[in-house]
Amino acid sequence: MKKLLLLSAVTCSLLSTAQINLRATRFGVTAGANYSRVRNAHNPSGARFAFQGGALALIPLGGANQFFLQPEVTYYGAGESGRNKDSKGMKGYDAVYANNYISVPVYFKGYFSEAESEFYGLIGPRFNFLLDQKVTNESREIYRLDQQGKAASFNFAVGLGIGYSYKRQLEVALKYDLGLSNTYPTLDESRLDPNSSKKKSEQVLSVTLSYIFN
Repeated sequence: MKKLLLLSAVTCSLLSTAQINLRATRFGVTAGANYSRVRNAHNPSGARFAFQGGALALIPLGGANQFFLQPEVTYYGAGESGRNKDSKGMKGYDAVYANNYISVPVYFKGYFSEAESEFYGLIGPRFNFLLDQKVTNESREIYRLDQQGKAASFNFAVGLGIGYSYKRQLEVALKYDLGLSNTYPTLDESRLDPNSSKKKSEQVLSVTLSYIFN
């Protein structure tokens, strides 16, 4: 965690001193599949599969065709389910705790070289604004929205990713977002589960496909 925060701070420092060329900005669209979980929240706890989709901007940093700032605005599905393999047949196995966001990641993007087709890396903060939340088939009454199951209206994550770009236009990426804020700030049933008093970290692994216009 400390290493991620340090890396994020270094990235922000580099961006503050970089030469940003807004006139050469390119725009694109992006979509992908999300595999998400929330640590220390619901019981039973399993993955939720959802999707993301939206728009991006590619802003050059400096004179080389290698470093960029890539902000995005996307619809972003996260949360979790109750589908833990060890809990099949138990109450809550079919539960879905769906959190859907308008998400704004701001990535520092570096291609490994100035080649037209090349691998690249991503790192940066992600700002999630809760759009809607749905809870179904919950295992405990406390998980309901009108109890303690309401998700925070805003959460913050640090994102990392690696991808491949074909001719700087069609790009595929594998990304991991680690939630640093508390997804369910009021959810605490420590008398039954000691972990429920801990911070609920939302984590998302995703595969995205992007197309950047010339």
